[in-house]
Amino acid sequence: MEKTIVCIASYYKGCDFLIGCKEQDNRVILITSESLRSEDWPFSYIDETYYMPDVEKHVWNMDDFVKGFAYLMQHHTIDAVVALDDFDVEKAAMIRETFRIPGMGQTTYRYFRDKLAMRQKAKDSGISIPEFSAIFNDKALQKFTEEVPGPWVLKPRSEASATGIIKISSQEELWPALERLGEERMKFLLESFKPGDVYHVDCLVYEDKIVFASFSKYLATPMKVSHEGGVFRTVTLSKKTKESKALDKINKEVLSSFGIRNGATHSEYIRGEDGQFYFLEASSRIGGVHIPEMIEAATGINLWKEWAKLETAILKGEKYEVQETKKFYGGLLVSLAKEEVPDTRPLVCDEVDRFLSKKYHIGIVYKADKPETVISRLNEAADYITREVMQILPPAKSTLS
Repeated sequence: MEKTIVCIASYYKGCDFLIGCKEQDNRVILITSESLRSEDWPFSYIDETYYMPDVEKHVWNMDDFVKGFAYLMQHHTIDAVVALDDFDVEKAAMIRETFRIPGMGQTTYRYFRDKLAMRQKAKDSGISIPEFSAIFNDKALQKFTEEVPGPWVLKPRSEASATGIIKISSQEELWPALERLGEERMKFLLESFKPGDVYHVDCLVYEDKIVFASFSKYLATPMKVSHEGGVFRTVTLSKKTKESKALDKINKEVLSSFGIRNGATHSEYIRGEDGQFYFLEASSRIGGVHIPEMIEAATGINLWKEWAKLETAILKGEKYEVQETKKFYGGLLVSLAKEEVPDTRPLVCDEVDRFLSKKYHIGIVYKADKPETVISRLNEAADYITREVMQILPPAKSTLS
């Protein structure tokens, strides 16, 4: 029996999910931004497309969105609502709550979207996490900065990736920064800056259990690239390593505590200088920056299409299983480029799984039998791209500037 799945995308992403839903014999409805009308959506796999006007770039009027969805409900029986981007998780939760559609509601979504809520939940659940503080109250914040030495990071509670994060070295820097925030202050938190290696875990969750997990280590983190420039790099890990086993343990604790029942997750952790793993953040969506392509090269699992299969199995009351078909190590490299279509010929080698196509970017996915080979190729390519290809732009202007 055909099911109707509404996909919400205020950014251009998730095409493979749309394709996967249609391949599972569902009716697929896409709601996206008016500014994305000209993007290369897979329209032959989409039954209906609706466009929301942008109040700001990728920002919608939520009252109008709910009213538009109410009209859609008059003519369709909606079985599932799926957010394709981090910024759409809140929209999807509101729609589910308003129209009583099964799935993650507004209480649970906050653990995957609001960095303050997720930290408080992790702390209350006994999960290791860098020291943090809300910044609502001056006295409480003063006490925190006296007890937890700097540096700290001032983080937006609801931005994605490293967007808007500011490193603060002292109280002399902190208070003027808070003053500049003005009424926006409530939307931030302060966290101890903990140096160390950063990792990400990408999962599929089915009926409260993690049925697929990929463990990876950033060689250049999104925050470092965003603030200092450079070439973004990450590499998959063997599930047999001590790192992966430790990540598996803390990741299971986090997802169980946060209460996700079904879906895709992307979570990040840091191994501090003390050797302990600490939780950083979690999101209920597929990882960005082409991480799914790296995971597919290593495991044969297309996370977007598997997520579509998982959602369909739930709707149709069928059992869902996933099986890896490859056993490689994968690596990913992404950088801004000076040219619209950079020349990748000098970077061709046997380990290249694919070159990624995006204007004014260069992206490479690698795979190999040994992790050392992947890391070597990533570092060699990064050196070449830094010299010959990379375009450096200043960090996006933040509220604190």
